[in-house]
Amino acid sequence: MSTKKISSALISVFHKDGLAPIVKKLDELGVTIYSTGGTEKFIKDLNINVVPVESVTDYPSILGGRVKTLHPKVFGGILNRQEHEGDVAEMQQYEIPQLDLVIVDLYPFENTVASGASEQDIIEKIDIGGISLIRAAAKNFKDTLCVSSMEDYNEVLQIISEGNGSTTMEQRKHFAAKSFNISSHYDTAIFNYFNSDHSIASLKFSETKGKVLRYGENPHQRGFFFGEFDSMFDKLHGKELSYNNLLDVDAAVNLMNEFKGDSPTFAILKHNNACGIAQRETVHQAYVDALAGDPVSAFGGILISNTEIDKPTAQEIHKLFCEVVIAPSFSSEALEILKGKKNRILLIQKLHELPATITRSCLNGALVQDRDFITDAEENLTTATNNKPSQSELEDLLFASKVCKHTKSNTIVLAKGKQLCASGTGQTSRVDALRQAIDKAKSFNFDLQGAVMASDAFFPFPDCVEIADNAGITAVIQPGGSIKDELSINYCNENDLAMVFTGVRHFKH
Repeated sequence: MSTKKISSALISVFHKDGLAPIVKKLDELGVTIYSTGGTEKFIKDLNINVVPVESVTDYPSILGGRVKTLHPKVFGGILNRQEHEGDVAEMQQYEIPQLDLVIVDLYPFENTVASGASEQDIIEKIDIGGISLIRAAAKNFKDTLCVSSMEDYNEVLQIISEGNGSTTMEQRKHFAAKSFNISSHYDTAIFNYFNSDHSIASLKFSETKGKVLRYGENPHQRGFFFGEFDSMFDKLHGKELSYNNLLDVDAAVNLMNEFKGDSPTFAILKHNNACGIAQRETVHQAYVDALAGDPVSAFGGILISNTEIDKPTAQEIHKLFCEVVIAPSFSSEALEILKGKKNRILLIQKLHELPATITRSCLNGALVQDRDFITDAEENLTTATNNKPSQSELEDLLFASKVCKHTKSNTIVLAKGKQLCASGTGQTSRVDALRQAIDKAKSFNFDLQGAVMASDAFFPFPDCVEIADNAGITAVIQPGGSIKDELSINYCNENDLAMVFTGVRHFKH
């Protein structure tokens, strides 16, 4: 039979919110309820009859509650095959009660880890009985309905109400899939806790929050996002974010993290690269000067600020067609203005730590690496030339270096007065990247006299510093480390350029 009537249920949960209506409905349907510990007390407090699991097993909860339901009479009631003659006979022989419904959740292991609890407290939140009950009930979905999350309580209540206590095979199999999703995610979290140093070269990645996107990178590709977007952003307005929007938002957040706590900084990104960024005394001027970096590419771009967007800034932004605007907050007047375009996506960025590792697909597997948390700072710089950069040049060099770190390699970034003049992005040659940046800066009427240059990797030849010098650039920041560093150093010394080494390469592929 595909339809099964629930006559008995085992309920043992950590989270009891929303449980009462289900318990009351089961009691109304005449279902025998078995329980233990805190859940048993919860049900009794509802003035509903409940059978203690201990009365079935003839064994008390022991070891401080570590062992409660791990008993053949419990698991036999869940795992027996109701149409199997041998199973039916053994159930009668050993007086094992049938369990048609199992409502069990798991100790909050991930929340305990996130809270900064001690190792002992974390270990105690590794569920043993719960995970075993879930796996058993889900395995025997032909006869048993398994409910493993409080998020499913409303759906379960609807099913047993509409079905008068009966469930279909399709429903039970669906809940089995949900249960194995819960159990596999739980085990992944535990493994990743124990393997936080990656001493075991094994990749376990699990996200239970998933969303179907309109499409992938292109309309003919399916697309999905797995993650807790709402933990990072409050979406205030606009259409649903697309696959490409999410990639650009990720790039924008990573870039602006470099300027956290700095003076007002505004960036405009297109296809994961900054086409404009500036730091000023006001957010309004920062936006105006960021837009000046490339007003053509800004069309349809992603905008991000490291400070609240006010009314004057919103009035300027409203003149531009843009996909997404991100800020830590918006003034009420700014919000009213920016909501003037119904599809414009407005996001408030919350304080949230990004994962310490980055994963991407590669061939028939995956590549995993540490996130690049290094931000080039003045104390880490080594002056490689006779000529030292002035204080204003030094500030521009560090500004350019931050932008360079988040621009696709090979890249060259040109900046002046804490404003992006232009960048060469994703070129196969560093010389090509530099020429692209110079040509672009000139096309938007930037005066490169006194500008600075940042490179994501070292110069094997002096050609780049020579081209930069001829364009008016006076200071350079690069990792250094080439066996031919002296060639570039000598050119700079002979032509009064200042050059500093960071000692850190920032490739971005």
